[in-house]
Amino acid sequence: MARPDPSRWPIGAWQLPYLGTRSQSESRHAQGRWAWEYPERRLGCSPTKPEGRGGSIARTMDAQKHVANFGAGPAKLPLAVLLEAQKELVNYNGLGISVLEMSHRSSDFSKIVKAAEKSLRELLKIPDNYKVIFLQGGGSGQFSGVPLNLIGLKEARCADYVVTGAWSAKAAKEAEKYAKVNLVHPKLSSYTKIPDPSTWNLNPDASYVYYCANETVHGVEFDFVPDVGKTVLVCDMSSNFLSRPVDVSKFGVIFAGAQKNAGCAGVTVVIVREDLIGFALKECPTVLDYKVQVENSSLYNTPPCFSIYITGLVLDWVRNNGGAAAMDKLSQMKSQMIYDIIDGSSGFYVCPVEKKSRSRMNVPFRIGSIKGDEALEKKFLDQAIENNMLSLKGHRSVGGIRASLYNAVTREDVQKLATFMKSFMERHRS
Repeated sequence: MARPDPSRWPIGAWQLPYLGTRSQSESRHAQGRWAWEYPERRLGCSPTKPEGRGGSIARTMDAQKHVANFGAGPAKLPLAVLLEAQKELVNYNGLGISVLEMSHRSSDFSKIVKAAEKSLRELLKIPDNYKVIFLQGGGSGQFSGVPLNLIGLKEARCADYVVTGAWSAKAAKEAEKYAKVNLVHPKLSSYTKIPDPSTWNLNPDASYVYYCANETVHGVEFDFVPDVGKTVLVCDMSSNFLSRPVDVSKFGVIFAGAQKNAGCAGVTVVIVREDLIGFALKECPTVLDYKVQVENSSLYNTPPCFSIYITGLVLDWVRNNGGAAAMDKLSQMKSQMIYDIIDGSSGFYVCPVEKKSRSRMNVPFRIGSIKGDEALEKKFLDQAIENNMLSLKGHRSVGGIRASLYNAVTREDVQKLATFMKSFMERHRS
Protein backbone atom coordinates (compact mmCIF):
# COMPACT_ATOMS: atom_id res chain seq x y z
CA MET A 1 0.00 0.00 0.00
CA ALA A 2 1.43 3.36 -1.03
CA ARG A 3 2.11 5.90 1.70
CA PRO A 4 -0.34 8.82 1.78
CA ASP A 5 0.74 12.08 0.20
CA PRO A 6 0.06 14.86 2.75
CA SER A 7 -0.07 17.47 -0.02
CA ARG A 8 -3.28 15.86 -1.30
CA TRP A 9 -5.03 15.81 2.04
CA PRO A 10 -7.93 18.20 2.76
CA ILE A 11 -6.98 21.72 3.69
CA GLY A 12 -6.50 22.02 7.45
CA ALA A 13 -6.05 18.29 7.97
CA TRP A 14 -2.28 18.45 8.11
CA GLN A 15 -0.88 21.90 7.51
CA LEU A 16 0.96 23.77 10.20
CA PRO A 17 -0.27 27.32 10.64
CA TYR A 18 2.20 29.94 9.47
CA LEU A 19 3.82 31.42 12.56
CA GLY A 20 5.07 34.65 11.00
CA THR A 21 3.29 37.88 10.07
CA ARG A 22 1.36 37.64 6.82
CA SER A 23 -1.48 39.47 5.15
CA GLN A 24 -4.92 38.25 6.20
CA SER A 25 -5.94 38.38 2.57
CA GLU A 26 -3.69 35.45 1.75
CA SER A 27 -5.56 32.21 1.51
CA ARG A 28 -5.69 29.58 4.22
CA HIS A 29 -4.39 27.15 1.67
CA ALA A 30 -1.30 29.27 1.04
CA GLN A 31 -0.76 29.68 4.78
CA GLY A 32 -0.95 25.96 5.29
CA ARG A 33 1.47 25.09 2.52
CA TRP A 34 3.91 27.91 3.27
CA ALA A 35 6.40 25.86 5.26
CA TRP A 36 6.32 23.02 2.76
CA GLU A 37 6.65 24.92 -0.52
CA TYR A 38 9.13 27.58 0.57
CA PRO A 39 11.86 25.76 2.53
CA GLU A 40 14.28 28.61 1.93
CA ARG A 41 12.10 30.77 4.20
CA ARG A 42 12.37 28.38 7.12
CA LEU A 43 15.12 29.32 9.59
CA GLY A 44 17.44 30.44 6.81
CA CYS A 45 17.39 27.05 5.15
CA SER A 46 18.67 26.81 1.61
CA PRO A 47 16.39 25.20 -0.97
CA THR A 48 19.40 23.14 -2.00
CA LYS A 49 18.62 19.51 -1.28
CA PRO A 50 20.97 17.54 0.99
CA GLU A 51 23.12 14.92 -0.63
CA GLY A 52 21.55 12.08 1.31
CA ARG A 53 20.94 11.92 5.05
CA GLY A 54 23.65 13.79 6.90
CA GLY A 55 25.11 15.08 3.62
CA SER A 56 26.29 18.58 2.85
CA ILE A 57 23.77 21.41 2.65
CA ALA A 58 24.50 24.91 1.40
CA ARG A 59 24.47 27.69 3.96
CA THR A 60 22.38 30.78 3.33
CA MET A 61 23.16 32.70 6.48
CA ASP A 62 25.36 35.73 6.14
CA ALA A 63 28.94 34.85 7.09
CA GLN A 64 29.08 37.84 9.42
CA LYS A 65 26.10 36.50 11.35
CA HIS A 66 27.50 33.00 11.70
CA VAL A 67 27.64 31.97 15.35
CA ALA A 68 30.49 29.80 16.60
CA ASN A 69 29.21 27.68 19.48
CA PHE A 70 31.93 26.43 21.83
CA GLY A 71 29.53 25.03 24.43
CA ALA A 72 30.61 22.05 26.52
CA GLY A 73 27.25 20.32 26.23
CA PRO A 74 24.61 20.43 24.98
CA ALA A 75 26.92 21.34 22.17
CA LYS A 76 26.97 22.33 18.54
CA LEU A 77 25.35 19.97 16.06
CA PRO A 78 26.47 19.74 12.42
CA LEU A 79 24.52 22.18 10.27
CA ALA A 80 23.71 19.36 7.86
CA VAL A 81 22.06 17.44 10.69
CA LEU A 82 20.01 20.43 11.82
CA LEU A 83 18.77 21.12 8.31
CA GLU A 84 17.95 17.47 7.67
CA ALA A 85 15.98 17.38 10.93
CA GLN A 86 14.26 20.62 9.95
CA LYS A 87 13.31 19.21 6.57
CA GLU A 88 11.80 16.12 8.16
CA LEU A 89 10.39 17.74 11.29
CA VAL A 90 6.69 17.79 10.42
CA ASN A 91 6.63 15.09 7.76
CA TYR A 92 9.10 12.32 8.47
CA ASN A 93 9.76 10.08 5.48
CA GLY A 94 6.43 10.98 3.88
CA LEU A 95 4.37 9.68 6.82
CA GLY A 96 2.68 13.01 7.48
CA ILE A 97 3.78 13.02 11.13
CA SER A 98 6.87 14.03 13.06
CA VAL A 99 9.24 11.72 14.90
CA LEU A 100 8.26 13.84 17.90
CA GLU A 101 4.74 12.36 17.77
CA MET A 102 5.62 8.90 16.48
CA SER A 103 4.76 5.84 18.56
CA HIS A 104 7.86 4.17 19.91
CA ARG A 105 6.13 0.84 19.23
CA SER A 106 5.68 1.60 15.54
CA SER A 107 7.64 -0.18 12.84
CA ASP A 108 8.85 3.19 11.58
CA PHE A 109 10.50 4.08 14.88
CA SER A 110 11.91 0.58 15.14
CA LYS A 111 13.67 1.27 11.84
CA ILE A 112 15.11 4.50 13.27
CA VAL A 113 16.56 2.68 16.29
CA LYS A 114 17.94 -0.17 14.22
CA ALA A 115 19.49 2.23 11.71
CA ALA A 116 21.20 4.19 14.49
CA GLU A 117 22.58 1.00 16.02
CA LYS A 118 23.76 -0.25 12.64
CA SER A 119 25.59 3.01 11.93
CA LEU A 120 27.24 2.96 15.35
CA ARG A 121 28.36 -0.65 14.94
CA GLU A 122 29.89 0.17 11.58
CA LEU A 123 31.64 3.32 12.79
CA LEU A 124 33.22 1.73 15.86
CA LYS A 125 33.47 -1.80 14.47
CA ILE A 126 31.58 -3.10 17.50
CA PRO A 127 32.01 -6.89 17.86
CA ASP A 128 28.94 -9.11 17.65
CA ASN A 129 29.21 -10.11 21.32
CA TYR A 130 28.42 -6.55 22.41
CA LYS A 131 24.95 -5.09 22.81
CA VAL A 132 24.00 -1.48 22.10
CA ILE A 133 21.20 0.17 24.05
CA PHE A 134 19.83 3.71 24.08
CA LEU A 135 18.89 4.86 27.58
CA GLN A 136 17.79 7.95 29.47
CA GLY A 137 19.33 9.60 32.52
CA GLY A 138 22.46 10.99 30.90
CA GLY A 139 25.97 10.04 31.93
CA SER A 140 24.97 10.70 35.53
CA GLY A 141 22.37 7.96 35.27
CA GLN A 142 25.16 5.54 34.43
CA PHE A 143 27.08 6.62 37.53
CA SER A 144 24.42 4.51 39.25
CA GLY A 145 23.70 2.16 36.37
CA VAL A 146 27.26 0.83 36.15
CA PRO A 147 27.63 -0.33 39.78
CA LEU A 148 24.03 -1.54 39.94
CA ASN A 149 24.65 -3.78 36.93
CA LEU A 150 28.25 -4.83 37.47
CA ILE A 151 29.14 -4.81 41.14
CA GLY A 152 27.56 -8.25 41.51
CA LEU A 153 30.14 -9.79 39.17
CA LYS A 154 32.30 -10.64 42.21
CA GLU A 155 31.42 -11.39 45.81
CA ALA A 156 33.65 -8.64 47.21
CA ARG A 157 31.37 -5.97 45.74
CA CYS A 158 34.35 -3.70 45.21
CA ALA A 159 35.15 -1.41 42.29
CA ASP A 160 38.29 0.46 41.26
CA TYR A 161 37.92 4.09 40.21
CA VAL A 162 40.49 6.25 38.46
CA VAL A 163 39.57 9.79 39.49
CA THR A 164 41.04 12.43 37.18
CA GLY A 165 38.41 15.17 37.25
CA ALA A 166 34.96 16.30 38.31
CA TRP A 167 32.98 13.64 36.45
CA SER A 168 34.94 10.58 37.54
CA ALA A 169 34.87 11.98 41.09
CA LYS A 170 31.08 12.21 40.95
CA ALA A 171 30.88 8.69 39.54
CA ALA A 172 33.01 7.31 42.37
CA LYS A 173 30.92 9.09 44.99
CA GLU A 174 27.70 7.71 43.52
CA ALA A 175 29.12 4.19 43.39
CA GLU A 176 29.79 4.32 47.14
CA LYS A 177 26.04 3.90 47.64
CA TYR A 178 26.22 0.39 46.22
CA ALA A 179 29.80 -0.79 46.58
CA LYS A 180 33.15 -0.46 48.25
CA VAL A 181 35.08 1.99 46.11
CA ASN A 182 38.85 1.81 45.80
CA LEU A 183 40.50 4.97 44.47
CA VAL A 184 43.47 3.52 42.61
CA HIS A 185 45.75 6.49 43.28
CA PRO A 186 45.97 9.18 45.99
CA LYS A 187 43.64 12.11 45.56
CA LEU A 188 45.14 14.68 43.22
CA SER A 189 45.76 18.18 44.55
CA SER A 190 44.49 19.47 41.21
CA TYR A 191 43.04 17.79 38.15
CA THR A 192 45.76 18.66 35.69
CA LYS A 193 47.19 15.29 34.65
CA ILE A 194 46.59 11.58 34.18
CA PRO A 195 48.46 9.71 36.93
CA ASP A 196 51.07 7.24 35.71
CA PRO A 197 49.34 3.81 35.52
CA SER A 198 52.41 2.22 37.11
CA THR A 199 51.43 4.00 40.33
CA TRP A 200 47.87 2.68 40.38
CA ASN A 201 46.86 0.34 43.18
CA LEU A 202 44.37 -1.99 41.49
CA ASN A 203 42.34 -4.40 43.61
CA PRO A 204 42.39 -7.93 42.12
CA ASP A 205 38.95 -8.53 43.65
CA ALA A 206 37.37 -5.52 41.95
CA SER A 207 34.32 -6.21 39.82
CA TYR A 208 35.45 -3.54 37.39
CA VAL A 209 37.83 -0.62 36.81
CA TYR A 210 36.18 2.68 35.93
CA TYR A 211 37.62 5.77 34.28
CA CYS A 212 36.49 8.84 32.33
CA ALA A 213 38.24 9.15 28.97
CA ASN A 214 37.87 12.93 28.83
CA GLU A 215 37.11 15.30 31.68
CA THR A 216 35.13 18.21 30.25
CA VAL A 217 35.48 20.49 33.28
CA HIS A 218 39.24 20.25 33.69
CA GLY A 219 40.32 19.51 30.12
CA VAL A 220 42.16 16.27 30.90
CA GLU A 221 42.07 13.39 28.41
CA PHE A 222 43.48 9.86 28.33
CA ASP A 223 45.56 9.21 25.23
CA PHE A 224 45.69 5.51 26.04
CA VAL A 225 43.42 2.69 27.15
CA PRO A 226 44.39 1.44 30.63
CA ASP A 227 45.63 -2.13 30.83
CA VAL A 228 43.72 -3.72 33.70
CA GLY A 229 44.34 -7.35 32.86
CA LYS A 230 41.27 -9.55 33.02
CA THR A 231 39.25 -7.12 35.12
CA VAL A 232 36.26 -5.56 33.38
CA LEU A 233 37.07 -2.07 32.09
CA VAL A 234 34.32 0.56 32.14
CA CYS A 235 34.67 3.91 30.41
CA ASP A 236 32.67 7.12 30.40
CA MET A 237 33.31 8.42 26.87
CA SER A 238 30.63 11.09 26.92
CA SER A 239 32.79 13.96 25.72
CA ASN A 240 35.17 12.28 23.28
CA PHE A 241 32.85 9.62 21.87
CA LEU A 242 33.24 9.23 18.08
CA SER A 243 36.25 11.57 18.10
CA ARG A 244 38.77 8.76 17.52
CA PRO A 245 38.75 5.06 16.63
CA VAL A 246 38.15 2.78 19.62
CA ASP A 247 38.94 -0.89 20.13
CA VAL A 248 35.65 -1.78 21.77
CA SER A 249 36.88 -5.30 22.59
CA LYS A 250 39.12 -3.85 25.33
CA PHE A 251 36.09 -2.70 27.30
CA GLY A 252 33.31 -4.32 29.25
CA VAL A 253 31.08 -1.26 29.15
CA ILE A 254 31.29 2.04 27.29
CA PHE A 255 28.70 4.75 27.80
CA ALA A 256 28.29 8.23 26.40
CA GLY A 257 25.75 10.98 26.86
CA ALA A 258 24.95 12.04 23.31
CA GLN A 259 24.77 15.79 23.83
CA LYS A 260 28.44 16.49 23.17
CA ASN A 261 29.61 14.49 20.16
CA ALA A 262 26.78 12.14 19.28
CA GLY A 263 23.56 14.11 19.17
CA CYS A 264 21.33 16.20 21.40
CA ALA A 265 20.45 15.93 25.06
CA GLY A 266 18.14 13.14 26.14
CA VAL A 267 19.79 9.87 25.15
CA THR A 268 22.75 7.94 26.50
CA VAL A 269 24.44 5.30 24.38
CA VAL A 270 25.55 2.18 26.26
CA ILE A 271 27.73 -0.53 24.73
CA VAL A 272 27.96 -3.61 26.95
CA ARG A 273 29.60 -6.99 26.49
CA GLU A 274 26.90 -9.62 26.54
CA ASP A 275 28.52 -11.87 29.17
CA LEU A 276 28.20 -8.99 31.67
CA ILE A 277 24.44 -8.82 31.31
CA GLY A 278 22.21 -10.36 33.95
CA PHE A 279 24.10 -9.47 37.14
CA ALA A 280 22.06 -6.45 38.22
CA LEU A 281 21.41 -6.05 41.92
CA LYS A 282 17.84 -6.56 43.04
CA GLU A 283 17.80 -2.88 44.03
CA CYS A 284 18.51 -1.83 40.44
CA PRO A 285 15.64 0.17 38.92
CA THR A 286 14.20 -1.75 35.99
CA VAL A 287 14.88 1.08 33.55
CA LEU A 288 18.60 0.88 34.37
CA ASP A 289 18.83 -2.91 34.13
CA TYR A 290 20.93 -3.72 31.07
CA LYS A 291 19.32 -7.14 30.69
CA VAL A 292 15.80 -5.71 30.60
CA GLN A 293 16.73 -2.99 28.13
CA VAL A 294 18.61 -5.39 25.85
CA GLU A 295 15.72 -7.86 25.85
CA ASN A 296 13.36 -5.03 24.93
CA SER A 297 15.61 -3.43 22.29
CA SER A 298 15.81 -0.18 24.31
CA LEU A 299 12.01 0.01 24.30
CA TYR A 300 11.11 -1.25 27.79
CA ASN A 301 9.90 2.26 28.59
CA THR A 302 9.18 5.11 26.19
CA PRO A 303 12.62 6.09 24.89
CA PRO A 304 13.80 9.59 23.94
CA CYS A 305 12.61 9.06 20.37
CA PHE A 306 13.68 12.35 18.81
CA SER A 307 17.07 12.27 20.52
CA ILE A 308 17.73 8.80 19.11
CA TYR A 309 16.68 10.05 15.68
CA ILE A 310 19.14 12.97 15.93
CA THR A 311 21.89 10.59 17.03
CA GLY A 312 21.22 8.54 13.93
CA LEU A 313 21.67 11.63 11.76
CA VAL A 314 24.91 12.53 13.55
CA LEU A 315 26.24 9.02 13.06
CA ASP A 316 25.48 9.27 9.34
CA TRP A 317 27.24 12.64 9.25
CA VAL A 318 30.36 11.24 10.93
CA ARG A 319 30.39 8.32 8.51
CA ASN A 320 29.95 10.60 5.48
CA ASN A 321 32.83 12.77 6.67
CA GLY A 322 35.50 10.11 7.03
CA GLY A 323 34.50 8.31 10.21
CA ALA A 324 36.19 8.35 13.62
CA ALA A 325 39.71 8.43 12.16
CA ALA A 326 38.95 11.63 10.25
CA MET A 327 37.36 13.14 13.36
CA ASP A 328 40.54 12.35 15.32
CA LYS A 329 42.75 14.05 12.76
CA LEU A 330 40.48 17.08 12.71
CA SER A 331 40.31 17.21 16.51
CA GLN A 332 44.08 17.22 16.83
CA MET A 333 44.34 19.98 14.25
CA LYS A 334 41.68 22.16 15.89
CA SER A 335 42.96 21.81 19.44
CA GLN A 336 46.56 22.44 18.38
CA MET A 337 45.49 25.75 16.82
CA ILE A 338 44.39 26.95 20.27
CA TYR A 339 47.18 25.35 22.29
CA ASP A 340 49.78 26.94 19.99
CA ILE A 341 48.40 30.39 20.78
CA ILE A 342 48.35 29.64 24.51
CA ASP A 343 51.89 28.26 24.56
CA GLY A 344 53.20 31.09 22.40
CA SER A 345 51.59 33.87 24.43
CA SER A 346 54.47 34.24 26.94
CA GLY A 347 52.09 33.74 29.84
CA PHE A 348 49.22 35.93 28.69
CA TYR A 349 47.14 32.77 28.27
CA VAL A 350 47.75 29.88 30.66
CA CYS A 351 46.49 26.30 30.38
CA PRO A 352 46.84 24.47 33.72
CA VAL A 353 46.86 20.97 32.21
CA GLU A 354 50.13 19.12 31.66
CA LYS A 355 50.85 18.90 27.94
CA LYS A 356 50.75 15.11 27.72
CA SER A 357 47.29 15.07 29.35
CA ARG A 358 45.68 17.91 27.41
CA SER A 359 42.25 17.30 25.95
CA ARG A 360 41.49 17.58 22.25
CA MET A 361 37.86 18.27 23.12
CA ASN A 362 37.93 20.85 25.92
CA VAL A 363 40.61 23.52 26.21
CA PRO A 364 40.53 25.39 29.54
CA PHE A 365 42.69 28.46 30.05
CA ARG A 366 43.10 31.56 32.16
CA ILE A 367 44.32 35.04 31.30
CA GLY A 368 47.28 36.66 33.04
CA SER A 369 48.23 33.82 35.36
CA ILE A 370 47.23 30.35 36.51
CA LYS A 371 44.72 32.02 38.86
CA GLY A 372 43.44 34.32 36.15
CA ASP A 373 42.53 37.98 35.89
CA GLU A 374 38.75 37.88 36.30
CA ALA A 375 38.18 41.40 35.01
CA LEU A 376 40.17 40.71 31.85
CA GLU A 377 38.51 37.33 31.41
CA LYS A 378 35.09 38.95 31.64
CA LYS A 379 36.12 41.42 28.97
CA PHE A 380 37.33 38.53 26.80
CA LEU A 381 34.02 36.70 27.17
CA ASP A 382 31.93 39.82 26.54
CA GLN A 383 33.86 40.70 23.41
CA ALA A 384 33.69 37.11 22.21
CA ILE A 385 29.90 37.27 22.40
CA GLU A 386 29.95 40.54 20.48
CA ASN A 387 31.86 38.65 17.80
CA ASN A 388 29.29 35.82 17.75
CA MET A 389 31.35 33.30 19.71
CA LEU A 390 29.25 31.69 22.42
CA SER A 391 29.63 29.55 25.55
CA LEU A 392 33.33 30.14 26.21
CA LYS A 393 32.91 30.65 29.93
CA GLY A 394 34.69 28.04 32.04
CA HIS A 395 32.80 25.66 34.28
CA ARG A 396 31.46 27.36 37.39
CA SER A 397 33.66 25.18 39.63
CA VAL A 398 36.94 26.32 38.05
CA GLY A 399 36.17 29.62 36.32
CA GLY A 400 38.24 31.04 33.51
CA ILE A 401 37.63 30.24 29.86
CA ARG A 402 36.97 26.95 28.10
CA ALA A 403 36.71 26.23 24.40
CA SER A 404 34.95 22.96 23.60
CA LEU A 405 35.97 21.66 20.19
CA TYR A 406 33.68 18.73 19.51
CA ASN A 407 33.31 17.09 16.12
CA ALA A 408 30.70 19.56 14.83
CA VAL A 409 32.88 22.58 15.61
CA THR A 410 34.45 23.50 12.29
CA ARG A 411 37.99 24.58 11.49
CA GLU A 412 36.50 27.93 10.51
CA ASP A 413 34.97 28.25 13.98
CA VAL A 414 38.32 27.52 15.61
CA GLN A 415 40.19 29.86 13.29
CA LYS A 416 37.76 32.60 14.23
CA LEU A 417 38.50 32.01 17.91
CA ALA A 418 42.25 31.83 17.29
CA THR A 419 42.21 35.14 15.43
CA PHE A 420 40.21 36.74 18.23
CA MET A 421 42.60 35.40 20.89
CA LYS A 422 45.57 36.91 19.05
CA SER A 423 43.95 40.31 18.62
CA PHE A 424 42.73 40.38 22.22
CA MET A 425 46.22 39.58 23.47
CA GLU A 426 47.76 42.32 21.33
CA ARG A 427 45.28 44.87 22.67
CA HIS A 428 45.58 43.94 26.34
CA ARG A 429 49.11 42.73 26.89
CA SER A 430 50.74 44.98 29.50
